[in-house]
Amino acid sequence: MNFFQGDRQAVVRERDRGTIDNRQRAVRVARRPLEVFLRRVKRELGLDKADLTVCLVSDTEIARMNETYRKKKGPTDVLSFPTVTRRRPVRLGRGSRTVEVGANLGDIAISPATARRYARKYGRKLSSELRVLILHGVLHLLGYDHETDRGEMDRVERKLRKRLGLT
Repeated sequence: MNFFQGDRQAVVRERDRGTIDNRQRAVRVARRPLEVFLRRVKRELGLDKADLTVCLVSDTEIARMNETYRKKKGPTDVLSFPTVTRRRPVRLGRGSRTVEVGANLGDIAISPATARRYARKYGRKLSSELRVLILHGVLHLLGYDHETDRGEMDRVERKLRKRLGLT
């Protein structure tokens, strides 16, 4: 089941293993390079046969989700909705399969408008910021949680950013 499926438009196509759906109009986004990057992340993490959806949404939509699911007001850059609650994060091994074939990892919502503000703040391009957020969201789907894991997610994310050519 797809988190966004109940909304007005279906997000995931059954034959896809991962898709980027742009449901916002405020920020122009090149979807194809992000899909290529998502496939690369999945391959790098041994998730190439797993399903997940990345949905680009407006600040208004992500603020609504942030309030509903995290009880926090205002927009945020990225939210993840894993299909499985994990006691421990999935251990990542380069080139190894980390989840079952066909497993649905969940959904990631990203606000390009908020991402653009952060990109400007940190001196990055929007395209780079969106890639960082995709990686960050995937790690959350795998059970990593920077708010509770004493730096484990940050360490893993830093290594992966370097490996994937992100700053």
